[in-house]
Parts: sequence; structure tokens; C-alpha cells
Amino acid sequence: MTQDSISILRQYWGFDSFRPLQEEIIQSVISGKDTLALLPTGGGKSICFQVPALMLEGICIVVTPLIALMKDQVEHLKRNGIQAVAIYAGMKKREVDITLDNCVYGKIKFLYLSPERLYNDIVRERIRFMNVNLFAIDEAHCISQWGYDFRPPYLELAKLRELHPKVPFLALTATATARVITDIQQKLGFLKENVFVKSFLRDNLAYMAIEEEDKMGRMVRIIHKLGGCGIVYVRNRRETQEVARILVNNGISADYYHAGLSGQERDQKQHGWMTNVVRVIVATNAFGMGIDKPDVRFVIHLDLPDSLEAYYQEAGRAGRDGKKAYPVILYQKTDEQKLLDNLQASFPDISFIQQTYHYLCNHFQIPYGSGEGVTVDFDVVTFAKKYQLPLVPVMSALKFLERDTWLVLSEAVTIPSRFKFEIDSAELYKFQVQYAKYDKLVKAILRSYGGVFENFILINEYEFAGKLGIPYGRVVELLKSLETFEIATYLPSTDSPQLTFLQNRVDYKHLHIDHVFIRDRYQVKEEEVNGMINYIEQSNCRSQSLLLYFGEKNAGFCEVCDLCLIRNHREKQRTNIKAEIKSSLLAGAKNIHDLVGSLTIGTEKKRIEIIRDLLDAEKIRLEDNLYSWNTLF
Repeated sequence: MTQDSISILRQYWGFDSFRPLQEEIIQSVISGKDTLALLPTGGGKSICFQVPALMLEGICIVVTPLIALMKDQVEHLKRNGIQAVAIYAGMKKREVDITLDNCVYGKIKFLYLSPERLYNDIVRERIRFMNVNLFAIDEAHCISQWGYDFRPPYLELAKLRELHPKVPFLALTATATARVITDIQQKLGFLKENVFVKSFLRDNLAYMAIEEEDKMGRMVRIIHKLGGCGIVYVRNRRETQEVARILVNNGISADYYHAGLSGQERDQKQHGWMTNVVRVIVATNAFGMGIDKPDVRFVIHLDLPDSLEAYYQEAGRAGRDGKKAYPVILYQKTDEQKLLDNLQASFPDISFIQQTYHYLCNHFQIPYGSGEGVTVDFDVVTFAKKYQLPLVPVMSALKFLERDTWLVLSEAVTIPSRFKFEIDSAELYKFQVQYAKYDKLVKAILRSYGGVFENFILINEYEFAGKLGIPYGRVVELLKSLETFEIATYLPSTDSPQLTFLQNRVDYKHLHIDHVFIRDRYQVKEEEVNGMINYIEQSNCRSQSLLLYFGEKNAGFCEVCDLCLIRNHREKQRTNIKAEIKSSLLAGAKNIHDLVGSLTIGTEKKRIEIIRDLLDAEKIRLEDNLYSWNTLF
């Protein structure tokens, strides 16, 4: 590897060496090859595109569906002195325009995009004029309909190839089966297969799957016994609060987290857990993506995940420091049926999907023949309640409408307030003189931020309220007034998911839905559910089952999961019972009653079973109803 890459790694990230496979992946990218990298959760995927992008002239375009992660990485790069920007749902056209201009004409090194943005012709056209050195596709499994988390907007990625045919793709994911690995490369147009796979083995993780009627009691005992911090995953928002309350009542510091909370609440709760003020966070699967907390000692699932891919990702948040950690599933037999019922609910019929579209258009008052490009804040729970629709089928209907390019739905994420002056400094000064009530606020903005005439800057209304000694509401009112005067653009904070209509409204009875895709997708999900159930019921070793699922065929027993511990205990017990039988019979022949009674280990049934085995193996003899040890052994 060239010294340049090591010096970049040391300069910006403070590491003296790469993790396994990072060097090879970076070298592949630098040589211009399309590359697919499979690195487990916490394996350092971002370094694989950030280092080569800094080594090359031009800008790296990073596509990721995780807006919260996107924002975190942009802020981290900026703190390290690297120029990076992001474009995601919720930004206004003017903001996007300025950001894209900076990427074309400025010195930006990283442009992060949500895949939904690639539906926009303006975005794609501006990318054509950028000096792109690399396309990095995070969560690349989302492009494959055979993957567990298929995202229809990822199908737009092929259009990037048309804009810059010679620029390599680096696709990154933590989980992919053999079929998905092939599909990713085909969908992205790899000229030649080129895959780097780090073993899915996490030998410091002791996987457990325990059938338990009293889940809450067992969970509390596990947490008390293990110590340290951890995550408890549940299926719905209501359960997060209930389980957190149970933990607190049992003397365990805990909080809850789900996507229905405000952005400020989510940030506060996440920060409390990250800084160990809170020991356990109880969450839906909305929590965890991009969170790199090394000292997580346990991840407990109180409901069965939908797939082994999802489980591997979530369980993999434990033990990133390399120390022993415990991913635990607590389940009941009825949970398997719930998983099968949820599978059925996730595939509504065509008429339900069409009806959902009709209600959506009515909800947002979209006239027939209009609506293309309209973006709105969208709370799916409120929508489902208003029209008395079951939530799981509605979520699935939205996915299928997205697949057929009727709409696109972004994840919930907090977008801070943004501000930009739309006139020059001379005109602004005249305005301040004419309208004195705005003078203090304008001066405060100018003192606090640079570049506010050229770019949108993130502002905090509460800070200005404190500085100026006026209420928060008054600050917002003044900022809105500046926009009314066309002095500035003010975009208030939002933390709602964004729904965008991609086509004009049509009569829902004539709405085209791809029923063949839905049938094929059902088969994929059915395989995933069966894989999860088989993991619970038929495993010989938890770790081995996961590795086999991901194509590692030579995996041995891990010796630390619940099944390995049970098997080892039984084998040890069997060995000890055999030793007791030998010792007892060497002291003298005995009838079956006395022999069994002389033993101290195991149940009577187990003792008799082993006596029969030893008899079959001719290690003991039976004569006149007396058992004796065969001295040949």
C-alpha cells in the first residue's frame, strides 16, 4: 500500500494501520476497479471510500439511505478539516441548488446523497458536471430484491454509470447472501466480478436463543448478571416504554427510543446512552444504525427479528471492543406464529395498495392530474389511524408504491433550521437602518456565522433568544418576517419523514402495481422468515448457523453459544457418569437397582441410557442379572 494512504489515515483518523481487508479494498478502488466489499457491522466500511477519495483529485459521491448516519459522517469529516456536504429529503430547491453549485465549482470532497434524490433530473444533470472520483454505495444490499431490506430508489443508481462511465463503484454492505452478492454486481453494471468478503465470524459474541415464558423476568436477571450497557429490541413503540419502565422498577437505569419521538428527544436519549448516563436503551429497530459504541455487553431481542440479516446487523452492535458480549433472543413458541402472521400482513392485495394510494392523495388534497414533485411531511401512524387502516399493510403498500415509482418516502430525521441572506451586505445595511427592530438579530447572525450570504447555514433559534434576551417565539417571528421582506430565506427545523409524489395523481382503479414483483418478493421474505425459525429451532451452533446462512460452509462449533454450552455440558456429564459406572463396578458386580442407586450424577433415565450404551459396546457385562466391568477396557 502506498505511504499516501497511511499518512491520510494517520492525519485524519489517528490510526497507524488499516483493519483487515481495508488496504486491499482501497487498492482495488485506486486502480479504478468496481468493487464490492462485505465488512461486518463495525468493520470500518467508511474508511474504505474516504481514504481513496482523499488520495484522488475530485469529489466522491456517497449514496446512503441512512440520513442520520449521513449527517453524522458529514459533521465528522468537517471536524477533521475535510469539506463535505449532504443532500437529503426535506431540503428546499434553493438549498439543493447552492449545495450542488459548491460541488461543481468549489472544493467539496464528499457529497452525500439519499438514493431518493437520484429521481431528480436536476441533481443527476449537475452530477454530470462534477469531477467525480468515486461512487460509494453504502448499504448496497438495498439494491437487490433478494436482499432483506430492498429499497426501490436504489434502482436509480445505474443512472450514475451513464453520467460518468469510467468512474468506479465501491459497493459496501455488512450482510449479503451469495445470491445478493451476485445481484448487487449485476445491478450496478460491474464489468468483472470483484468481491472482498471479511468472515462473518464474531468469535467474541456468545449467541443465545432461549425459550422462556417469563421474558421480562429472564431479561432482568440476564442484565443484572452480565453488567455493562446494552440494547433491548422490541417490535413496537408501546413496548419500548413498557419494557423501560420494568427495567427502572428493577433498579436498572433505562430509557426508551423509537421513531415517533421528536428529533430533540431522540438525540437526548441517544446521548444519555452513549455517555453511559443510561445503562440500557429499549428501542425499535429505528435505533442503532451508524452508532459505534464499543462497550455494548448485550443485545437482547424480546421479539423475533424478520430475518437473519436483520438479526446479524442488530446483534453485531454488541462487543465492538472485541471483548465478550452476548446477543440474546428470548422467545416463546407463539412468537414464531407472530412472525408468520406478520409475513402475511406485509403483502396486502392489489386493491388495498390502490386504496392506500387513493387515501394518500385525498389526505394531502392532491387533485387528479396534479401532484408530481409535491413533497410533504408524513406521519404514517396518524394517516393509518385517520383512515382506520392496519399499520403493517400500509407500510408495505407504501414500499410497493415506491417500487412502481408513484412516490418516495424518506426516513424520519431531524433537519435543523437553515438560513441565508438573499441580498448583498450593502442592501442589508439599508434594510437595518430602515427597520431598526431587525437590527440586533441581523447583527447577531452576522457575528455568529460566516458565509451566510453565499450558503445556507444551520441556526439555533434558542441560542439567539438567549443572546438577545427575547422569547424563542419572537426570534422565529422575526426570521419569518425577514423572509416575507425577501431579505432572507428561513427554513424552520423539521423531524418528520418526507413523502414525495413522483407522478401526477391518477384514478386509483387504473393504478399500475407490479403483481409479479410482489409475488417474487413474498418468496424472498418467506425464505427469510423460515431461516429465522430454523435458527431458533434447528441449529447445532448459533454462530455456525449464521455463518452457513451467509455462505461460509466450513464453519465449526463456536463453543460459546447456548447450544455449544449445553452440548459440552451433556458430553462432560456423560463422561462423568461413565467414570462413576466404571468405578462402581470395579468395586464389585451389582444388579441394575444397586448400580443406578450408586451413581450421583444425572437423572435415573440418563444413567440407564448410558449403562445400555456401555453394555452394547461390551464395556460392561451382564451375567445372572449382575453387571460387571469388562476388564479388557
